[in-house]
Amino acid sequence: MVREPSIALKTIMPFSENRVKQRSSDLEDEAPLIQNRYDDWAEETSSPVSPRRRRNVGTSTSTTNISSSRSPQAKARTISFHASGYIVTYFGPLCFVLLVTIGKEAYDDWKRFKRDQENNSQKYEIMTRNGIKLVPSSKIRVGDLILINKDQRVPADLILLRTTETSGACFIRTDQLDGETDWKLRLAVPYCQKLPSNESLLHIDAEIYADIPHKNIHNFIGNFSKSTPENLTPHIDALNVENTLWMNTVLASGTAIGFVIYTGKETRAVMNTSHPETKVGLLDHEINRLSKVDMGKTVYAYQIMNDDEIPDTIVRTSTIPEELGRIEYLLSDKTGTLTKNEAHIPRATRTAVPTSTIIVGRSRRDMTSRIKDIVLALALCHNVTPVIDSDNVITYQASSPDEVAIVKWTEYVGLTLVFRDINEMHLRTKHGDVLKFQILQIFPFTSESKRMGIIVKDETTEEIFFYEKGADVVMSKIVQYNDWLDEECGNMAREGLRTLVVARKKISADVYNDFTHRYHEAKVSLSDRKVQEQAVINAILENELELLGVTGVEDKLQDGVKTTLELLRNAGLKIWMLTGDKIETATCIAISSKLISSRNQIIHQISKLQSIEAALDELASLQARRDCCLVIDGESLQLYMDHCQFEFIELAVELPVVVACRCSPTQKADITRLIKKYTNKRICCIGDGGNDVSMIQAADVGVGIVGKEGKQASLAADFSVIQFSYLTKLLLWHGRNSYKRSAKLAQFVIHRGLIISVIQAVFSSIFYFAPIALYQGMLIVGYSTVYTMAPVFSLVLDKDVSEDIALQFPELYKELTKGRSLSLKTFFQWLMISVYQGGAIMIMSIVLFEDEFINIVSISFTALILNELLMVAFEINTWHRLMFLSEILTLAIYIVSMIFLPTYFDLLFILTETFVWKVAVITAVSSIPLYIIKFLRRRYAPPSYSKLT
Repeated sequence: MVREPSIALKTIMPFSENRVKQRSSDLEDEAPLIQNRYDDWAEETSSPVSPRRRRNVGTSTSTTNISSSRSPQAKARTISFHASGYIVTYFGPLCFVLLVTIGKEAYDDWKRFKRDQENNSQKYEIMTRNGIKLVPSSKIRVGDLILINKDQRVPADLILLRTTETSGACFIRTDQLDGETDWKLRLAVPYCQKLPSNESLLHIDAEIYADIPHKNIHNFIGNFSKSTPENLTPHIDALNVENTLWMNTVLASGTAIGFVIYTGKETRAVMNTSHPETKVGLLDHEINRLSKVDMGKTVYAYQIMNDDEIPDTIVRTSTIPEELGRIEYLLSDKTGTLTKNEAHIPRATRTAVPTSTIIVGRSRRDMTSRIKDIVLALALCHNVTPVIDSDNVITYQASSPDEVAIVKWTEYVGLTLVFRDINEMHLRTKHGDVLKFQILQIFPFTSESKRMGIIVKDETTEEIFFYEKGADVVMSKIVQYNDWLDEECGNMAREGLRTLVVARKKISADVYNDFTHRYHEAKVSLSDRKVQEQAVINAILENELELLGVTGVEDKLQDGVKTTLELLRNAGLKIWMLTGDKIETATCIAISSKLISSRNQIIHQISKLQSIEAALDELASLQARRDCCLVIDGESLQLYMDHCQFEFIELAVELPVVVACRCSPTQKADITRLIKKYTNKRICCIGDGGNDVSMIQAADVGVGIVGKEGKQASLAADFSVIQFSYLTKLLLWHGRNSYKRSAKLAQFVIHRGLIISVIQAVFSSIFYFAPIALYQGMLIVGYSTVYTMAPVFSLVLDKDVSEDIALQFPELYKELTKGRSLSLKTFFQWLMISVYQGGAIMIMSIVLFEDEFINIVSISFTALILNELLMVAFEINTWHRLMFLSEILTLAIYIVSMIFLPTYFDLLFILTETFVWKVAVITAVSSIPLYIIKFLRRRYAPPSYSKLT
């Protein structure tokens, strides 16, 4: 005889036999909570809610033998095992997570692709025997003749053949290559410049020799050879870096024709740029990505870009804003990043000229004549070109802001540069007289020589002078003996000024002719060209120069740099300055910017290392001076990187400040990667030029500055700002909020999934771990969306401290770098909370509603929703109106939805007082103890910021 099963084990949802019939017809795709057929019962039950009774359960689909220790004679039972609920409840959440994550990554990549496509599709004019052809930059090949117009980007590495200037000169902007914003002079191949027309280039029989591709943008060796019909010695023009147009430079004047020598990966720009990697934040590694955290990152990016105090800030990589809150190392460029790249002679010092910083050498000669000599030397020894606009206003362009500052000073004292080309230079005195000089030779400044020289001939007196200026460390060895140079240079350096020593030498026509012959032979040599050139210069020119004086120039800092560096240092960041400038300049900026925190801080300088033994000796000396500032040049740095990398970085990362000078773009990126690898800390790199792109891309967080050096760094960076001082708010405020909110949001999302899993586990354990889903269909979908999503997501608006407190006390940032907001400890805390609350809700539901077990779904689910709303409220530090609104609306949506989900909710039962007070008790038991614990913890073990709020 078949008996009617106990109500505890019959179909619990819906609530009547009529609804069972309705389910089979209308809701066939949604499985009931418990749906088994029973063939026999071992004994009659008197308790309708006892799930411990022995029974035989059978189905026709699958058979499982389950042994019971309480009844060895229990018959085998069969359990129907099938997916419960809508299929969307299984694949929907997964698809949503993947869609959000992949969509964000795809959008960022698409924007980068469009920028690259725009650059590669730019059209350029190529000269052919059939006329001018337009081709995209991606189709340019070695050997093409490219026509470059003013303000056009150079698409490949070129040899400059001709320009529209009769002198063969043109100016280029190299800000996207070497970080320098001022114009640089380039010279066409003399033979090609003398041809009657551009078309003549297509009919000459000549060849260009270029050395193998390498990264050094300041060095090039080549020859232009033209065969003669008489088969005599071919005409040869020596080629150096002044005859080149590197890719990504911009033509600043006139029109030029270039011969392509390197393309693609062989160009200097590409060889100095590392390939970008997809950046994944540390928090993403820790939580393995959660969709709501990704959605929260979009909110953080919006908040950053709409902050009125850091206008024009752009978030280009929206997947890592929380990384801003975990930075421990800041690597910064100097020129254009810490400084404005604007130099000036700042104030008077002890001198015979009260409005200058000129220190005049002690001599028996008339002091007025001495001053005239040094002013004339400063007005002639430079690479500055005057540009006169339509209003006859003179502006100056040069490769160095120092040179512009000095020329402006000579204009101020009465000697103005009014004209210059590659052959002549004109100066106008304050009385209107014009002094004309022929330019015979120029020796440009290089990082190796650390000096710049020029040979000029006075057209009035026919006298020939060699003028030279440079760093005191090299000039002191080639000037005549003196007893004051070192003292005055030291005084200026301590004041943060860059010093330049100025000297001259008068040479006869015979000596100059001898020099020209020997120097030309050295220039056309293909082996050791620079060594041979320098040997000629040393032998004839650079000895026993007459010392004229010393200049002191100050590079203006960006607004707020000193304050920003001090705040970041107090926040626990270790700061490195990586620059292409010489040691003296970088040291001066480190002092003036207060990167070196005090005058008493020792500066340990390492330069010109040639052997491993010497390098290890320097490290041993540095070992005992852990609180000093290390200043190191690029050559010595490369020696450490190649031979004793571990020993160097182990010591360097412990120093408060490191200044690396004469760094190539590749070296900057290598240092970044080395610090990341050794310390496993988060690194932020900031720069403003194309030479900073590799460093920015290698960092965990790359920040690009939009400024005089263009937008290449900004476009390649994760965050784009317009000035260095914005880092303060970007890290200390937005970084703090992004990390703290993401950590809280991630753990709450984990908790939300764990608690419902614990409830399910407790429920299943009551029924001998039968695979029966407690919450099905729209309940599980609603739980993941409308019932909890808005309150949980509103945590992205929370803040533990005010903005003023975060910026006023940067020491609070140190706590973030320790990662305590999201750790194994906090994970296990939330795990225990989930276990406690899930168990409390399920067990209390069974205990309090034993007689209403048929309504176990509506009882426990209501308590679960109320518990989650309360937990969100407990976690909020600072209430926002949207948080309050999300809580109220979510509760209202849940209550209204009960009406439209009669399958799960019996309104007659829900509207009773018994349901209300018992659900309230369950919710209180699951949540109130946690609030008490949190209150006691804040009372007796408050967080570090509690006393400040």
